[in-house]
Amino acid sequence: QVQLVESGGGLVQPGGSLRLSCAASGRIFSIAVMGWYRRTPGKQRELAATITRGGSTVTTDDVKGRFTISRDNAKNTVYLQMNSLKPEDTAVYYCTADVTDYSGSYYRRNDYWGQGTQVTVSS
Repeated sequence: QVQLVESGGGLVQPGGSLRLSCAASGRIFSIAVMGWYRRTPGKQRELAATITRGGSTVTTDDVKGRFTISRDNAKNTVYLQMNSLKPEDTAVYYCTADVTDYSGSYYRRNDYWGQGTQVTVSS
């Protein structure tokens, strides 16, 4: 089993910054893509950014130029640096990872999700 644990959410004023972290643990053989999604009240979960193991990133237009995704492969951790935050960035942020995990000699590939961390941007 694999667990993803997010941290770093909280309350911040408009224009402020936060850094989210998400650490994966368990019987991990490798992690391909890692990413961050967010869900605002009344809306579906939407993509914010993704990053491959090699460091290639995709950032959606809503956060482009303000959010930066990065990862530390040795720590199985992905980060989301959020700058110039706006009230509309208020959401629950979820990390996800495309993981190959193992049990004995059996390997499988699955998408795992964290429990979510609340980010509130308000004055």
